[in-house]
Amino acid sequence: MILVTGATGTVGREVVGQLSGREQLRVMARDPRRVTCAGASDEVVAGDYADQESLVRALRGVRAAFVVTTRVGGGDDAAFVTAARAAGVRHLVKLSAAAVRDPLADDFITTWQRDAEDTIRASGLDWTFLRPRSFMSNTLSWAPTIRAEGVVRALYGNAPNASVDPRDIARAAAVALTEPGHEGRAYTLTGPDALSAAQQTKQLAEVLGRPVAFEELGPDRARELWASRYPGPVVEALLHSAERQLAGAKREVDDTVHRLTGRPATSYATWARDHADAFAPQDVPQDAH
Repeated sequence: MILVTGATGTVGREVVGQLSGREQLRVMARDPRRVTCAGASDEVVAGDYADQESLVRALRGVRAAFVVTTRVGGGDDAAFVTAARAAGVRHLVKLSAAAVRDPLADDFITTWQRDAEDTIRASGLDWTFLRPRSFMSNTLSWAPTIRAEGVVRALYGNAPNASVDPRDIARAAAVALTEPGHEGRAYTLTGPDALSAAQQTKQLAEVLGRPVAFEELGPDRARELWASRYPGPVVEALLHSAERQLAGAKREVDDTVHRLTGRPATSYATWARDHADAFAPQDVPQDAH
């Protein structure tokens, strides 16, 4: 039995899609009604990181689990490890981040991610860490202004990032969860090239067949916008991450996706074509592309 957490999020949904029908699968969510990706043969259960008994119930009979935590600075990974050990789980595949490898990344978010890895590493369980660069799907946040104004606004428009398709992360997770030989390994996952936000905007415009302008935000404006959505420490962490990206810390590309999955990493242009409807004006029929 394999357990997948985070199935209401981008990568978790894709992992379920990779494994559904191939493996005996259990999907855990705080609210099982929000899980829309499970197949007819998959088991969907309630589980909350703040409720240890619910975690143990969800993990009972599970041999491997895909672990996604999002409460920055919280103790969710420690709670999951405690429950996994009590339930007899053998292998944890943890969604982490590429920034943990960078000694200059000492922000709030990366420090939390390193601590989570340390907790799992010290658990006595087998582990595999998946460390992706930013998700290509993060650019879906541009959809409202593209639809309404034909414009993308982002910080540091010429800073390169080897962002990765969440579907490639899920394929790598499926391999680590189902095949031997990945225990004690950490995999950095990137796309096939490093693109800036301005370059991604240009590719989106080509896919959509209409002009999309790029407007660069300054740090002060970005801080103001993010402060309306995130706590202060998270905002400062995002700004620090953007500055590292500007300095070239996120431009490295490797072939780990290809080596793990047997297929080349997906390009941003391909991702954009597959998600073009999300950027279409609301009065344009979805089949217009």
